[in-house]
Amino acid sequence: MKKVFLILICLIGCLVNAQTSKELIGKWQLVKWEKKGKEKDIKDYFKTDQVFQVFRENGDFESLVGDESHKAKWKLSQDNSELTIIAVLLPIKFTIDYFDTTKRIITTPQMGTLEYKKVSE
Repeated sequence: MKKVFLILICLIGCLVNAQTSKELIGKWQLVKWEKKGKEKDIKDYFKTDQVFQVFRENGDFESLVGDESHKAKWKLSQDNSELTIIAVLLPIKFTIDYFDTTKRIITTPQMGTLEYKKVSE
Protein backbone atom coordinates (compact mmCIF):
# COMPACT_ATOMS: atom_id res chain seq x y z
CA MET A 1 0.00 0.00 0.00
CA LYS A 2 2.86 2.39 0.85
CA LYS A 3 4.51 1.72 -2.53
CA VAL A 4 1.29 2.50 -4.41
CA PHE A 5 0.92 5.73 -2.44
CA LEU A 6 4.53 6.76 -3.18
CA ILE A 7 4.15 6.00 -6.88
CA LEU A 8 0.94 8.05 -7.00
CA ILE A 9 2.68 11.01 -5.30
CA CYS A 10 5.60 10.80 -7.77
CA LEU A 11 3.24 10.73 -10.76
CA ILE A 12 1.33 13.75 -9.49
CA GLY A 13 4.62 15.58 -8.95
CA CYS A 14 5.70 14.87 -12.52
CA LEU A 15 2.38 16.06 -13.92
CA VAL A 16 2.48 19.28 -11.93
CA ASN A 17 6.03 19.98 -13.10
CA ALA A 18 5.15 19.46 -16.76
CA GLN A 19 2.00 21.52 -16.45
CA THR A 20 3.83 24.46 -14.88
CA SER A 21 6.50 24.55 -17.59
CA LYS A 22 3.80 24.31 -20.24
CA GLU A 23 1.74 27.10 -18.66
CA LEU A 24 4.80 29.38 -18.67
CA ILE A 25 5.01 29.23 -22.47
CA GLY A 26 3.72 32.45 -24.04
CA LYS A 27 3.90 36.21 -23.66
CA TRP A 28 3.74 37.91 -20.25
CA GLN A 29 3.39 41.66 -19.58
CA LEU A 30 4.86 43.40 -16.54
CA VAL A 31 1.94 45.01 -14.67
CA LYS A 32 3.36 45.74 -11.21
CA TRP A 33 6.82 46.20 -9.70
CA GLU A 34 7.75 46.60 -6.04
CA LYS A 35 11.20 47.13 -4.60
CA LYS A 36 11.89 47.35 -0.86
CA GLY A 37 8.15 47.56 -0.17
CA LYS A 38 7.55 50.52 -2.49
CA GLU A 39 5.74 50.33 -5.81
CA LYS A 40 7.90 51.48 -8.71
CA ASP A 41 6.66 53.30 -11.83
CA ILE A 42 7.19 50.89 -14.76
CA LYS A 43 6.72 53.56 -17.43
CA ASP A 44 9.08 56.00 -15.72
CA TYR A 45 11.87 53.42 -15.32
CA PHE A 46 11.58 51.62 -18.68
CA LYS A 47 10.32 54.68 -20.65
CA THR A 48 7.39 52.52 -21.80
CA ASP A 49 4.67 50.36 -20.30
CA GLN A 50 5.23 47.76 -23.03
CA VAL A 51 7.50 45.45 -21.01
CA PHE A 52 7.14 41.75 -21.85
CA GLN A 53 8.75 38.37 -21.27
CA VAL A 54 8.25 35.71 -23.94
CA PHE A 55 8.87 32.03 -23.12
CA ARG A 56 9.11 29.43 -25.88
CA GLU A 57 8.92 25.62 -25.58
CA ASN A 58 12.50 25.04 -26.72
CA GLY A 59 13.91 27.07 -23.80
CA ASP A 60 14.28 30.27 -25.79
CA PHE A 61 13.45 33.48 -23.97
CA GLU A 62 12.94 37.03 -25.20
CA SER A 63 12.71 40.21 -23.15
CA LEU A 64 10.83 42.99 -24.92
CA VAL A 65 11.02 46.58 -23.66
CA GLY A 66 9.31 48.88 -26.14
CA ASP A 67 11.17 48.37 -29.43
CA GLU A 68 14.17 46.66 -27.77
CA SER A 69 14.54 42.89 -27.80
CA HIS A 70 16.99 40.78 -25.79
CA LYS A 71 17.30 37.04 -26.29
CA ALA A 72 18.28 34.47 -23.68
CA LYS A 73 17.42 30.96 -22.42
CA TRP A 74 15.15 29.93 -19.54
CA LYS A 75 14.68 26.97 -17.24
CA LEU A 76 12.60 26.07 -14.20
CA SER A 77 13.91 24.22 -11.18
CA GLN A 78 12.57 20.69 -10.70
CA ASP A 79 10.24 21.81 -7.92
CA ASN A 80 9.07 24.88 -9.92
CA SER A 81 10.16 27.26 -7.17
CA GLU A 82 12.89 28.99 -9.17
CA LEU A 83 13.05 30.45 -12.67
CA THR A 84 16.47 31.04 -14.22
CA ILE A 85 17.03 33.32 -17.20
CA ILE A 86 20.44 32.79 -18.81
CA ALA A 87 21.54 35.86 -20.75
CA VAL A 88 24.90 35.34 -22.49
CA LEU A 89 26.77 33.64 -19.62
CA LEU A 90 25.06 35.43 -16.72
CA PRO A 91 22.23 33.47 -15.06
CA ILE A 92 19.57 35.51 -13.25
CA LYS A 93 17.59 33.53 -10.68
CA PHE A 94 14.05 34.47 -9.72
CA THR A 95 12.04 32.97 -6.88
CA ILE A 96 8.52 32.09 -8.02
CA ASP A 97 6.16 33.55 -5.41
CA TYR A 98 2.93 32.81 -7.29
CA PHE A 99 2.11 31.25 -10.64
CA ASP A 100 -1.06 30.21 -12.45
CA THR A 101 -2.27 30.28 -16.07
CA THR A 102 -2.80 34.07 -16.14
CA LYS A 103 -0.67 35.61 -13.38
CA ARG A 104 2.95 35.22 -12.29
CA ILE A 105 4.83 36.91 -9.42
CA ILE A 106 8.60 36.53 -9.22
CA THR A 107 11.26 38.03 -6.94
CA THR A 108 14.97 38.70 -7.26
CA PRO A 109 17.15 40.67 -4.83
CA GLN A 110 18.35 43.04 -7.56
CA MET A 111 14.95 44.07 -8.99
CA GLY A 112 12.48 43.25 -6.20
CA THR A 113 9.06 41.71 -6.89
CA LEU A 114 7.65 41.66 -10.42
CA GLU A 115 4.06 40.79 -11.30
CA TYR A 116 3.16 39.68 -14.83
CA LYS A 117 -0.10 38.89 -16.59
CA LYS A 118 -0.33 36.54 -19.56
CA VAL A 119 -1.33 38.21 -22.81
CA SER A 120 -2.11 36.91 -26.29
CA GLU A 121 0.72 37.25 -28.80
